[in-house]
Amino acid sequence: MHSPDDIHYALETTKVLREPDRRIDTFGETRFEFQLLSELMDRTGEVRIRTGEVEAMRPRILRPSAYSEVELDGFDSSARARFDQLVEKLKGEGKDLAFLQYGFKFRRGQVHEEIIHDTMDAVRERVLEDIRRTGNPARAIIEGVDDAWEISILKFTFEMILRSHEINAFDFKRRGLI
Repeated sequence: MHSPDDIHYALETTKVLREPDRRIDTFGETRFEFQLLSELMDRTGEVRIRTGEVEAMRPRILRPSAYSEVELDGFDSSARARFDQLVEKLKGEGKDLAFLQYGFKFRRGQVHEEIIHDTMDAVRERVLEDIRRTGNPARAIIEGVDDAWEISILKFTFEMILRSHEINAFDFKRRGLI
């Protein structure tokens, strides 16, 4: 289990060195490959490369009707009525209250690890040169923290959601789904 400080440190120091060429597909699942580079914590001149896959599920539309299921725990008895009035007011102003929900599958069993005896700079350059040469459009190169590497993968997936959201929303609107 990671402490809040470990999580914060991993989120702050993780860098996506190369993004996949595509975004999350609006109407299907999307598979991304990753290579995560991390320096070993207690040893110098050793870099772990983890290679695996992350699968983004098709985005789902959550409509305003689901707002009636929102729990208002800890609020007074009039909170539900005020919340419902706010939703109706926003809908009356033409506000689009639908939003997209994303889900990911992380296949940890398919993660392969390799330890390279070299500096982070040298390993980073070799991995980036390899991806430039092979041109794999689905591969992300991520530099992260060794003991909290899952957090680095989560940061990558969150960034993919942020970069894909506008395109996905446009596709749904173009088809009249939201």
